[in-house]
Amino acid sequence: MLKFERVTFEPHVMSGQACIRGMRVPVSLVLNLVANGKTIAEIIEDYPYLEAEDVRQALHYAAWLASERIYTTAKAV
Repeated sequence: MLKFERVTFEPHVMSGQACIRGMRVPVSLVLNLVANGKTIAEIIEDYPYLEAEDVRQALHYAAWLASERIYTTAKAV
C-alpha cells in the first residue's frame, strides 16, 4: 500500500473506516462532496478543520483503490 499520511484507520474512530487524520471525517464523505461538485475551497469553508491536502489525499486514496485488479480463473470447457 502506498503511504497515505492523512488517511487513517483506527478501530475506535468511525468503526475503523478510512478517515482524515484520525478525525471523525470519513474519506467517503470527502469523496461524496467532490463527486457532488464541491470544490476544495467550498469543502474547507464547510469543514474548516480540513486542509486542501486532506481532500487531495482522499482523492489519491480513492484512485489507488480503484486501480485494484480482480483476477478470475478460466472455466474449464
